[in-house]
Amino acid sequence: MYDFTADPALTEHERYRQLMAAADALTAGEPDSIANMANLAALLWEFVPRLNWAGFYRVIDGELVLGPFAGRPACIRIPFGQGVCGAAAASGETQLVEDVHAFPGHIACDAASRSELVVPVIRNGAVVAVIDLDSPEPARFEQADAQGIEALAALLAERI
Repeated sequence: MYDFTADPALTEHERYRQLMAAADALTAGEPDSIANMANLAALLWEFVPRLNWAGFYRVIDGELVLGPFAGRPACIRIPFGQGVCGAAAASGETQLVEDVHAFPGHIACDAASRSELVVPVIRNGAVVAVIDLDSPEPARFEQADAQGIEALAALLAERI
């Protein structure tokens, strides 16, 4: 049985350190990418406060396709280059957006989302998925969040 619970009193650095340890424990040796993404979406929901969506989009046939997530129903397919997720997939770079309504071409899957952090998962030089975090708070995400999720994406690159 797993019991990964985030302590709300943790510092940002310590929270992401514990998230990484939990992610490693859950995914090490498990070959099923969907199972790993499902567990990771649950961990993100547990460890990262003030979210309204946490999950994955997978690269399939040149577009992003909805993967495991926690939150409200979401857009199923996103073309590369469209919205925050599509921008991260097309550029291979993290997108930290303080106000999604000011982002050109933002795709509003959930009207409650105000800020977003999207980190590409890169394997052998190619984006294979993106980790998407949405918050109902403007400017919710900071560089510490981006760095923590980038470390998680690096860990997961060979596991999803």
